[in-house]
Amino acid sequence: MSSRSVLARTTGVVSRASERLRALPPSAVDIVLAVAVTVASVGPAIVTRASWWVVAYCVLASAPVLWRRRAPILVLLVVGPAITALACLHAMPALPYGTIVCVYTIAACSPPRPRRFALLTVSIGILLSLIIPNESPDSYGYAAMSFVTAWALGTGVRARRLQIEMLQERARRLDEERVAAVDRERLRIARDMHDILTHSVGLMIVQAETGPLLTRSDPDRADAAFAGIADTGRAAVQQLRRSLGALRGTDDPPHQPGIEAIPDLVELSRRGGLTASFDEFGTRRAVSGDVGVTAYRVVQEALTNTMKHAGATTARVSLRWDEDRLIVRVSDNGRGLRSAGHGSIGAGVSGIGEGAVDSGLAVGRSTGHGLIGMRERVTTVGGWLRYGPSVHGRSVESPSTDGFEITAELPIAQGA
Repeated sequence: MSSRSVLARTTGVVSRASERLRALPPSAVDIVLAVAVTVASVGPAIVTRASWWVVAYCVLASAPVLWRRRAPILVLLVVGPAITALACLHAMPALPYGTIVCVYTIAACSPPRPRRFALLTVSIGILLSLIIPNESPDSYGYAAMSFVTAWALGTGVRARRLQIEMLQERARRLDEERVAAVDRERLRIARDMHDILTHSVGLMIVQAETGPLLTRSDPDRADAAFAGIADTGRAAVQQLRRSLGALRGTDDPPHQPGIEAIPDLVELSRRGGLTASFDEFGTRRAVSGDVGVTAYRVVQEALTNTMKHAGATTARVSLRWDEDRLIVRVSDNGRGLRSAGHGSIGAGVSGIGEGAVDSGLAVGRSTGHGLIGMRERVTTVGGWLRYGPSVHGRSVESPSTDGFEITAELPIAQGA
C-alpha cells in the first residue's frame, strides 16, 4: 500500500467521522465512537478466531476510548501499550483506531504540557511497535502518516475552537462597550439637562425677583433684567431641544458649549445683578471637546450657586493656561463654609484616587448634587476639583464673609 493512499484513507476516515459526530452531544459521540472503534478492532479478531488474549488486547486497545474526554492521557497509556502488544503478536487491526482517536483528542482538547507528553509517548510506542516485530520500512511511513494526520486534525480543531472563543469574547466586549457608551451618553445628557435647568431657571428667578424692585428706581436696569429673562429662556429651550433630540436619536449630536462660551455665562450673570468679572491668563490652547464642556459646566454650576444660594454681590471667573493644564477658578464674596454652620474651614478636594466630595460641606450653598456633578465631570477627563473659602472673595464692607472658591484643574493633553 502506497503512502499517498494510506494518507488519503486515514484523512477520509477521520474527516467523515468528525463531521458525523460533531452534530451529536459529547456523551453520545463518545459512546458511538467507542462502539465503532471496538467493533473495528475486536471484530476481525473474532472473525479469524484469534486467541482469547488477542481479543483481550483488542478490547483494551479500543473500549477505553469511551473515557477519552475525562482522562485522555490515562486512556492513551492503556490503549497505546495494547496496540504495541498486538503489533508484537502480528495481530494488529487495519488501523490503530484507538491510538489515533486518543492522539486526535489530546491534540484537540489538552493543554500544552499533556500534548508534549503524549507526543513523546506515542513516538516511543510507534518505534517499539515497528522495531520489535521487525516491520518493513514501508510500515514506518504508514504509521507515521496515520498519527501525524490525526494530530494535525486535532490541532486544527483546537485552533478553530480558540478562534471561535476569541470572536465570541470580542463580540461580548463590543456589546458591553456599546451598552456602556449608551449609559455614558444618557448620563451626559442627564448632567447637561441638570446644568441647563438649574442655571437657566435659577438665573431667571433671580432676574424676575430683581426686575420689579428696579422698575421705578432704575428702569434701564429693570428692562435689562427682563430682557435677560427672555434671552436665558430662549437659550435654555434651544439647549434642551438639542439634548432631548439626541436622546431620542432623531437629531445629530448637539453642539456642546465650550471655553469660548464662558464669557457669555459671565455676561448673563451681570444681567442678573451680579458684579462679575472674567480674566484669562496665558495663551489659549486647543483642548478636547470633553475638557471644554467640563470647563464650561464648572463655571456654569459655580455661578448658579453663587446667584441662588451664596448671597454674593461679586464673582470672579478666571482661566489660567499652563503648559499642560487649564486652571478654572470661580470665586465670590458670598456665604462660605463657615456660615454653613461648620467649625472646620478645610477645603474639599476630589480627584482620581482621592475621596469623594462631602456634600455636607455645601450646606447653605446647594443641595450638594452640583458639587458632586462637577467632581464627576472633572474626574472623568482626568482632572481634579477643589473648593473652599476664598481669600479673594472677602470684601471690606463685609470682612466676616468668608467667600467661596471653586478650582478645577483640567489636563490640556486631552485635547492633543
